[in-house]
Amino acid sequence: MTLRVAAGQAAAVAGDVAANVATAVRLVDLAGSQEARLLVLPEAFLTGYDLATFAGPLPSADDLDGEWLEPLRRSAEATGCTVVVGTPLQRGEARRLSAVVVRPDGSVSAPYDKQHLDGVEREHFTPGGHGSSVTVDGVELGLSVCYDGCFPEHARAASDDGAIGYLSCAAYFAGGAHRRDLYYPARACENGMYVVFSGLTGRCGAHTFIGGSAVYDPEGRPLARLGEEEGIAVADLDPAVVAATRATHTMHHDHRSNLGPRVRD
Repeated sequence: MTLRVAAGQAAAVAGDVAANVATAVRLVDLAGSQEARLLVLPEAFLTGYDLATFAGPLPSADDLDGEWLEPLRRSAEATGCTVVVGTPLQRGEARRLSAVVVRPDGSVSAPYDKQHLDGVEREHFTPGGHGSSVTVDGVELGLSVCYDGCFPEHARAASDDGAIGYLSCAAYFAGGAHRRDLYYPARACENGMYVVFSGLTGRCGAHTFIGGSAVYDPEGRPLARLGEEEGIAVADLDPAVVAATRATHTMHHDHRSNLGPRVRD
């Protein structure tokens, strides 16, 4: 069985949660019209990736069943599409950059907090303390948020634990295309797994973002990709392709946990 996924992107409005939820609903409906069972949306999408917004009040992890997410719950239920979307969250005393999962049964969870904070994010947030995966239609997929995907060991940990795909909610600034286009195909190739990358696009607050949402196959080749336009990149994930890739290119199995002492001559 294959799993049809979509990587979505659009501009977010800084500090306007209702507007961003409405945009997310529009993308869920589009993904559902193409029979996608999973939609990944960008980092901090529900509030906008904006430093002034990050410094203010954040949505609460204790209010995931609140009215603010009701339109997204209804859309997931109507389309049968699971949604993974980035948002800052207040978790008790901690402030985190999180991935929220909205299921077609109406349930909402926030199973993952970004573990690698970048630059000024450290002024507003603290890192999460564990990895996380979600399962959609029997397919296990690791969760990541932007800078996490720059660290090979992060995707490797998801792969070791059984994930055949790696989902990234991201936001790349103008000028970051070169690194964006290296990191995520590399994570796919290194682990013989699919990567679903969703990048924020357009203007948000003081910054411009460059999109590039894509789905990469287990050898790092793009199956579907966007530029900077609003839309979704749709592709099918096939566990049999992962198994065949790992059998042919055995990096996943040949990884050594210890390379021994380093000898300098």
